[in-house]
This record gives sequence, C-alpha cells and structure tokens, in this order.
Amino acid sequence: MKKVVLAITGATGAVYALEFLKLCQPLGVEVHGLLSEAGEQVLGLELGMSRRDLDPFVARWHDVHDFAAPMSSGSSDFSGMAVLPCTMGSLAAIANGICGNLIHRAADVMLKERRPLVLAVRETPLNKTHLTNMLKAHEAGGIICPPMPALYHRPRSIEEMARLFAGRVAGLLGIEVADLPRWQGIPPEEEA
Repeated sequence: MKKVVLAITGATGAVYALEFLKLCQPLGVEVHGLLSEAGEQVLGLELGMSRRDLDPFVARWHDVHDFAAPMSSGSSDFSGMAVLPCTMGSLAAIANGICGNLIHRAADVMLKERRPLVLAVRETPLNKTHLTNMLKAHEAGGIICPPMPALYHRPRSIEEMARLFAGRVAGLLGIEVADLPRWQGIPPEEEA
C-alpha cells in the first residue's frame, strides 16, 4: 500500500486537495494530512468545509507544529508528498530549507531522501522572488506543478477540471489512476 503526505496550505484551490483525496481513497492509498491554519480557513471559504469533512479520506491528521510526527524523519515510510495547494510562503520556506512547521520539515525530508515532492504553487502574476524560489525548489528535486487545468478534455465542471489535475498530481507521486482521460491526439474524424 502506498503511503503519502498531503499538505493543504492557504492558497486558493482547496478543491484540488479534495479531489486528490477522493481519487486516492478507492485506490487504497494511505494519506496522512497536514493542514495549515490558513489552509483550513480557505477550505471553509471556498468549499464550506472543515478538516472534519475530510476525515473519511485521511488516514491520520498531524498537527503542523508537531516535529515528532513520522514524516519529520527520513526513516519514515512515506513514498512522496504533495503540497496542494502551495502558497508562495510555503514554497519560499521549502526552497530555502527553512523548517518553520511540519509542512516545511516533511517537504525537506522528501527532498533529502530523494522522494517525490509535488508543489502545486498558486499565485498570479509571479514576481522574481516566486520564480527564483520555484527554480531553487526544482533544483533541490521538487516538482513544480502549478494547477493549470487541461481544457482539451472538455471538463464540464470545476470538480471535473480539479479531478483531472489531482490525477496528474497522483501520477507524479507514482499513484496510477486508471480511469483518468489521457491525451490520445486528435480523433481521426476531427482532423481536417
């Protein structure tokens, strides 16, 4: 069974985290959750939900101030981590090795152990500091994956669009989601 960490920070895009959790549950993926105070606030503002509403999808929640939690050590058996969505503040801490909370420390562990770390950074427009921190995180081994929904599958709802992106994040963590549409090229009947 695959075991991953999902960190939800205060950037907009809580729906991506929800759809990621919904994808992982039927696959038997054990998801351990980290939720920042701002992440919980955004969860409420955007989805009208609280941490308790996500309990059915999360094996265990860990306090973001608990540096004794399992994911704070390289000896833990987590196979990867997603910060979904990822604030620019979280990106800055991760890119610069500043472990101010368990989200930053768990990400630091993923980098040092060479395990997949997906950072779904959310901000626009981007300034030079954002871009520099993205490059630093990338050079340290992180995967920078901004939530840029694919529209060529013609999603019919925000949830469907978020599910497609969440499936992409899952794939980057080595979690195979079989029923997600994949680009197959232009269908012969639509070619000119």
